[in-house]
Amino acid sequence: MMREVPATEFARNFGQYREIAQREPVAVTSHGRAMGYFISAIEFEEMQRLKAFVRRSRAVTDLSKEEIDRMTAGRMDPEHDHLNALLDKE
Repeated sequence: MMREVPATEFARNFGQYREIAQREPVAVTSHGRAMGYFISAIEFEEMQRLKAFVRRSRAVTDLSKEEIDRMTAGRMDPEHDHLNALLDKE
């Protein structure tokens, strides 16, 4: 659940919303539209980590045929042969 609050109310009662933001995001609105979100430092740090992860990720559709072929041909270390056997059943 996310609490919504008009900007004037948010400014008037910042301390209250600072505490609420530790439990749930607070949407700060102006004329009925969200203009920003007040979140805890922990949530912000998690969001930053997720954004960094997405920048390092690639969609399968972005891979070249050579990259896909190399991945398909890849094998795990022999100690994991039991897992390779599961893949070979397909």
